[in-house]
Amino acid sequence: MSVRNPGAGLDLGWISRVQVNQPAVLRRAEQIQTRRTVKKDWQAAWLLRAVTCIDLTTLSGDDTASNVHRLCFKAKRPIREDLLRAMNMHDQGITAGAVCVYPARVRDAVQALKAAGCKIPVASVATGFPAGQTPLKTRLEEVRLAVEDGASELDIVINRTLVLTGQWEALYEEIRQFHEACGEAHMKTILGTGDLGSLTNIYKASLVAMMAGSDFIKTSTGKESVNATFPVALVMVRAIRDFHCKTGIKVGFKPAGGIRSAKEALAWLSLMKEELGADWLKPELFRLGASSLLGDIERQIYHHVTGRYAAYHDLPMA
Repeated sequence: MSVRNPGAGLDLGWISRVQVNQPAVLRRAEQIQTRRTVKKDWQAAWLLRAVTCIDLTTLSGDDTASNVHRLCFKAKRPIREDLLRAMNMHDQGITAGAVCVYPARVRDAVQALKAAGCKIPVASVATGFPAGQTPLKTRLEEVRLAVEDGASELDIVINRTLVLTGQWEALYEEIRQFHEACGEAHMKTILGTGDLGSLTNIYKASLVAMMAGSDFIKTSTGKESVNATFPVALVMVRAIRDFHCKTGIKVGFKPAGGIRSAKEALAWLSLMKEELGADWLKPELFRLGASSLLGDIERQIYHHVTGRYAAYHDLPMA
């Protein structure tokens, strides 16, 4: 992980001046999505980079120790060994960026990764995920317990009510408290952008989250009706760029929810490269929150190596 964001003072003047040009954002987002993508060896290389940025995720009510263990072993070996050998990439240490689970499953994930001899970080959702509507005391305790169980990254959710009612001081203070509760663990702040009402609110919430010490800002829980979209992402990465220009602090970005295809993954990487630069094309500053994306990427790599598409049983399950 990158150096932690120490945070900055709450600049209400900056927040009050924010205005987002929605038509311009929509035009730029459309441009990114419709551009021709890279091909052949270049595409395979970009897809392998995407794999290293995936937070391999299971957030289901029927999660058990066994399916978390299976997910962890898939995170350690996300692409079949013979496919990596065919591309001469078998010795490059390609793993997923992290394993993301509910707090109750953190210990299972930590134990499985330790048994596999793997140092992939375990990320835990917290703070009343996905709605963030539980009492503050409960949300803070949930963060502390996840850290105690071994989580090295916390995906916390904000109370969207504070954004919708413009309570920026209260939002800043809550996120600062979550930051303190994380201790040495890195904090990814989920904005729940589908619930925030406008692109201007999304930009303001992004700024407040970064000022309060967020190491990453994340689009969605994956549980909202609208999750990671390119217009929303564009507003958030521009906020990251502006924050970096003003403070010198690099904050990461994580789109999550509904990202399922290799083609989409390439578009997200392209967005990061063009808007923030090559420094943000690493797992330290970019993650893709996904549960089914890896399967499609592995199918595309299988096709790149063999010239044919894999049958369902050819690739190990995540």
